[in-house]
Amino acid sequence: MKNQDFLKRKELENFLIQSGIRIDDYITTAMNVCTEMHSGIKREDKESPFLETHIWPVTRDVVKHYIRVNRSITSVEVVSSILHDVMEDNDRILDLYKTKEYGFDAYLKYKFGIRVYEICMDLKIKPLENFAGENDQQRQLARFHDYCKGLSSADYDMKVIKLVDRVNNMKFVSNMSNPSGNLVSNKIRRYLREAEDFYLSYALLEPSMKDLYQELRQSYENLKSLATG
Repeated sequence: MKNQDFLKRKELENFLIQSGIRIDDYITTAMNVCTEMHSGIKREDKESPFLETHIWPVTRDVVKHYIRVNRSITSVEVVSSILHDVMEDNDRILDLYKTKEYGFDAYLKYKFGIRVYEICMDLKIKPLENFAGENDQQRQLARFHDYCKGLSSADYDMKVIKLVDRVNNMKFVSNMSNPSGNLVSNKIRRYLREAEDFYLSYALLEPSMKDLYQELRQSYENLKSLATG
């Protein structure tokens, strides 16, 4: 790992307490569920743990944004940040919850409430086969357009989480020790295209988030230098 943002759960808990956020059972349960879902998962470099380089840093940075703009934050926003990736399609969800007759989505609603559930569902990337197209490239474009449409009407809290999530992903790829290979190269090109087509403008649309725009812009420029270098 080269200059990667790495945050342990205990460090996040200390940060939340220092920021005036009480770590109650609601937040603790979200952290436990998230740990269960993402434990052992690695990122693109096959080395960096997903929890410490994505989930916990994203949660911290969402809270930092609220503090910077002097906007109140509740445990709902904190829990939504912690759980923002749990609804992504993967076998782990099926393996962990296949014995629960009510399913994971119902469990999420019951345990954390409808608002957290809605944010997690709206942030979820839908399967490619849900979209029309003659090939994967066309289906990916249709999916991106559909996703952007949903984000354009998103509430403040969901918008913050998505922008922080995107900044984290872009920073991670640009800070990889060896950002080579087709998989990473394709991801860099996609991040650049999606930033140009949507995310840079999205950050400035009302409600404008200029601090996140600056971070997104810097991440974009770093990726661009990698792509052209």
